[in-house]
Amino acid sequence: MLTAKDIMTTNAVTLRPESDVSEAVRLMLENKINGLPVVDADGRLVGVICQSDLIAQQKKIALPSFFTLLDGLFPISATEQLDKEVSKMTALTVEKAMTSDPVSVEASTPLDEIATLMVEKKLYTLPVLENGRVVGVVGKEDVLRTLF
Repeated sequence: MLTAKDIMTTNAVTLRPESDVSEAVRLMLENKINGLPVVDADGRLVGVICQSDLIAQQKKIALPSFFTLLDGLFPISATEQLDKEVSKMTALTVEKAMTSDPVSVEASTPLDEIATLMVEKKLYTLPVLENGRVVGVVGKEDVLRTLF
């Protein structure tokens, strides 16, 4: 059975958390990729930034609904979600726009598990780790190549 190591793209393009969001956009467009692993100074995975994270900066913000009780305004939905959306929309650095604690796979992860993760969690980019460090990336295109 094929594993992540067999199908991954090695020499993955990565970013540091302090990188500018514009650098993430440039790298994705130049390399025609959907997402980038974000690594710390030791090469350990700290997040993933994808096209959808960057496109979120252009979306309309959904303002929470309020109700009144005794002349006071109370939000119906949680304001934490609104704060998180606003923070992502105004992000200037990768750290503020990325998805923290991303799903990743080990180099030995079988192809069927990778495909299942991608479909069930709607993922396009899976960092591949060995000893906690990024050694490659598996994208949907890498999985599709196995069909030939």
